[in-house]
Amino acid sequence: MAADFRKFYCGFVAVWVITFGNSQEQLPVWKPGYLDIHHINTGRGDAAFMVFPDGTTMLVDAGDMSETHSRTTSSRNAKLIPNNSRSAPEWIVDYIDQFSPFSNKRQLDYALITHYHDDHFGEVDTLRKKALGGYQLTGIMEVGTLIPIKKLIDRGNKYPIDLKDSKVQAEERFVKDKYGMIPTLKEYWKFISYQSKATGLKNESLQVGKNNQIVLKKNPTKYPNFIVRNIASNGLIWTGEKEKTHSVFSKGEYPGENPLSNCIRIDYGKFNYFTGGDISGIDQYGQMDINSIESQIAPIVGPVDVATMNHHGNRDSQNPYYVRAVRPRVWIQQNWTADHPGEEVLRRITSKKLYPGERDIFSSVMLQGAKDVIGGRLGQYKSLQGHIVVRVYKGGNSYSVYILDDQSENRKIVSIHGPYETR
Repeated sequence: MAADFRKFYCGFVAVWVITFGNSQEQLPVWKPGYLDIHHINTGRGDAAFMVFPDGTTMLVDAGDMSETHSRTTSSRNAKLIPNNSRSAPEWIVDYIDQFSPFSNKRQLDYALITHYHDDHFGEVDTLRKKALGGYQLTGIMEVGTLIPIKKLIDRGNKYPIDLKDSKVQAEERFVKDKYGMIPTLKEYWKFISYQSKATGLKNESLQVGKNNQIVLKKNPTKYPNFIVRNIASNGLIWTGEKEKTHSVFSKGEYPGENPLSNCIRIDYGKFNYFTGGDISGIDQYGQMDINSIESQIAPIVGPVDVATMNHHGNRDSQNPYYVRAVRPRVWIQQNWTADHPGEEVLRRITSKKLYPGERDIFSSVMLQGAKDVIGGRLGQYKSLQGHIVVRVYKGGNSYSVYILDDQSENRKIVSIHGPYETR
C-alpha cells in the first residue's frame, strides 16, 4: 500500500506523521556524519544510547529498578517496556544491537553513569541472577556483561564521602535505604574488577572541565567541531574558563546522590545538547535555590538546542533561572512515574516570559495519574510515549526528532518532528 504522508505545521517546524498501510517505516540507518541520541524507554529508568559522527558509541545510564518493590509494580510507575520477557538491561542491549552502526564491533566505547540511584545504574535484589564474575546482574552490570564496555565513567567513590569506607556504609541513611544503594555499589565494584581483567574495561571518574575524556575514537580528525564537555560532578563545577573548576560541597558533606550527578554538554558544530542526571534547582520549601547545582551551571551551559529535563521533570527541577539561561528548542523528558512531570515544572519550561520563541516537549511515557493532574496542558507535548531519537545531520546545522514505537521490538517510526535549524 502506498505511503500516507500527513504534514502538520507547529510554529515554523513541519511535523511529518508517516504511516505505511498497516506497518510503519523504520528509522533510516545512521550514516557517518550523523549524531544520533536515542532516549530509550524501558519503564525502569534512564538510558540514552549515542552514536557520534564517526561511529563512536556511548551509553548514558542504564536504569533498572527492582521488580520486588510495590512502587515499581503499582499503577504509579510505568510497566516494563515493551514487555516482561526480558529485563530492562536486556531490552537496552537489544535496542543497541538494532541501532549500532553495522560496521562497529559489538561493544560500547563509553558508558557514563550519572549517579548511583536505581533508575540510573541498577538495583540488586533476591531475584537477580549472578554473572560468571560473581556479581549480580542489574543495570549497567548486566549491560556490560552482554556488551563489553571499553571505558566506564562514573562519579567515583571518594568524594564528598568515601563510599567504600565501612563506617560510612554503616551510617543509618545507608543501612535503612530501602533501595539498597550500598549493596548495589558492592556488586558494581565486583563487576568493574572482573570486567577489567576479562575484557579490559577501564573505569574512571568524570574529570570536570575536560573536553578530552570522551572523544571520537574512529575518525576524530574528520569531525573537529565535535566536543563533549564535562560540566559538573560531585558538586564540582566547570567555571567556563579553560579547565578551571569550583566546588559547591565540602569534603564530608553528603547532600544525597542527585546533586552529585555527572553533567555533560555535547557540541557538534552549532548544535548543543545538555544532560544532567538528577540535579535540581528548587529547595525544600518550593522556592528557587540560587545555590543549587542547576543555578550554578546555568550560565556555564548556556543556550542549547536540546536538553533532557533534570530529575525527569520532578517538581524540584528546572528552576526559572536555569530555564531562562538554557532555553532549549527541544525538551526531552525521560520519566517512569506518575509523579513526572511536576505541573509547576511544565509551567516554567513553557513560559514565554522566561524565554521567547517556540519549544517542543517530548515525553518517554505519560502515565494516567500525571495526565489527570496536568489536564489541558497535555496539549503542550508533541509526544507522550515512545523512544525519543534526536538525529543531528552532518555538520550540526540541523536536526530532527523521531518518535519510535516502544510497545514493539521492531521500534518503527510513530512520528517525525522537524527538521529544526540549530541556533
